[in-house]
Amino acid sequence: MNKIFQSLLIIIFFSGCSLNKSSKFWTSETIKEIEEKKFEKIFDDPTTLSQELNINISLNLSEGFIKNNLSKKFTNNDGKVNFDGSLKKSSKYKFSKIKNFYQSEPTILFNKDNIIFFDDRGTVLQFDKRSKLIWKKNYYTKSEKKSSPILQFASNKKFLIVADNLSKYYMLNLETGDLVWSEKNSAPFNSQIKIYKDRFFLIDFTNTLRCYSLKNGEELWNFQTESALIRSQKRLSMVIVEDMVYFNNSLGDISAVRINDGELIWQLPTQSNIIYESSFSLETSDIISDGKDLFFSNNKNQFFSIDIKSGSFNWENRVNSYLRPTLIDNFIITVSLEGYLIVIDKITGNIIKVTDIFNYFKPKKRKDILPTGFIVGLKNIYLSTNIGRLLVIDIKSGKTISILKIDKDKISRPFVSNQNLYLVKDNAIIKLN
Repeated sequence: MNKIFQSLLIIIFFSGCSLNKSSKFWTSETIKEIEEKKFEKIFDDPTTLSQELNINISLNLSEGFIKNNLSKKFTNNDGKVNFDGSLKKSSKYKFSKIKNFYQSEPTILFNKDNIIFFDDRGTVLQFDKRSKLIWKKNYYTKSEKKSSPILQFASNKKFLIVADNLSKYYMLNLETGDLVWSEKNSAPFNSQIKIYKDRFFLIDFTNTLRCYSLKNGEELWNFQTESALIRSQKRLSMVIVEDMVYFNNSLGDISAVRINDGELIWQLPTQSNIIYESSFSLETSDIISDGKDLFFSNNKNQFFSIDIKSGSFNWENRVNSYLRPTLIDNFIITVSLEGYLIVIDKITGNIIKVTDIFNYFKPKKRKDILPTGFIVGLKNIYLSTNIGRLLVIDIKSGKTISILKIDKDKISRPFVSNQNLYLVKDNAIIKLN
């Protein structure tokens, strides 16, 4: 009888230690036991938000905007940007049509007044502010060009780091486009690139975070998280805070790794075992940070706040979105996939306000519309969609005040530089002032 009782205790113990959503992985770095914060769920209703809330509340944000571009790059938080233009089309930057544009999350890189992008054959292009091509460079073989590589960029004002979904990564001289070095990884990349001092970071399709030397592209260390045979095409993200890299993988796990040596400090699963098995459909927003907490959401109707030091959940709310949120003051602003603008208190996780910003679309058409990204300007929010429409939303009221037709197909999330707004479509970049 005692043996049966002991066996039951062992089973219960190991069941409780499984890596499910409420567990986390600690390393020897954690000397003292940190008390787990209460994991507060704001809503018990599993359905997505489909009605407005507190529409008469006026949202008043601070007038300042983030001027430190380096801070934006490290934390992914765009905050409020310096834009209040008339949205008149001023120029167009043309390139060969990107076939898989609808699956990609293109990022424009700004180099002073110039912009850097790529075309369908992996050619890197640098344009000046008048849309004139300064240089174009292609370092792919004939067969690689036919594969239509999707490129990601990062720069440190001297050099341009390029990584693609064909496993290639390389460095170019930012001013001339000349190749400095080129290397090949064992798996394709689909993540942001973060440059930090003398190194840079990428996540590949095996859910491995890799740290490379800027000098020659040599791998300095890597950290492997659990891999998945099938995964979504959603780009993975990371933030850097105080010599630490915080990143997600395609299974929804969040890991904290030391920049110096790649040692794991903590790891936190965000998905239950049931959702874990269907991770191929999981699409997570970019992680953003205020230096103390991490914030992100996904298409499984979850929005999380995680303490950056302990790796504990602060709160979870029910918001269905894979768009990058924005943090301004103590407000988190995001847009759900159903077309609702949502304002959340970053401390408590309480939803303050919900407004329907797709209300101008007819119900039959609305079901096919998805938001692709947004920015918060000085007075308005600018939201792009998969049907080529740009919505202008008043910040205070949360109501859509105008809709601009940019294209008939998907346009990228907006980018702002030098008080101009840029949108990418499959064969051009549109500049609005």
